[in-house]
Amino acid sequence: MSTGHLIVVGVDGSEGGRRALDWAATEATARGGAVRAVIAWSWNGLDYGPVAAVTPTEEDALAAQVVAAEVDALAQRHGSRLAVTGEAIEGSPADVLTAVAHDADLLVLGSHGHSRVRHTVLGSVSESCIRKATCPVVVIPAPVREPAAV
Repeated sequence: MSTGHLIVVGVDGSEGGRRALDWAATEATARGGAVRAVIAWSWNGLDYGPVAAVTPTEEDALAAQVVAAEVDALAQRHGSRLAVTGEAIEGSPADVLTAVAHDADLLVLGSHGHSRVRHTVLGSVSESCIRKATCPVVVIPAPVREPAAV
């Protein structure tokens, strides 16, 4: 990619990942740069949709389908002028994303808006990336949910 500004975005098929991808696309467009969407996968029995993978090869293929769908949807939302690539890489999310973003200008992640208790129990990809990254990291927060009217 021969653009002057590269933004790496972590995607996982979630709304948070889509918000991060949209934000990165807007930023890359404004700077004349490119977006590299990355999904990390590992053979751990997690699924990316209605069908669970049975082998590591299937897990890789499912992850590749997720990132391809996100890139295609982004192109529909932001137009085809934006240079966007996507790839699925085996490994832990924080390790994969910070390695890919090593020479990037920016790493963008979406927040899932988990509670403090859930964060403590599960850990945080965003927090790990912030600690490991060699470039600036932007975390796009989850939208504030208005309380339901009673």
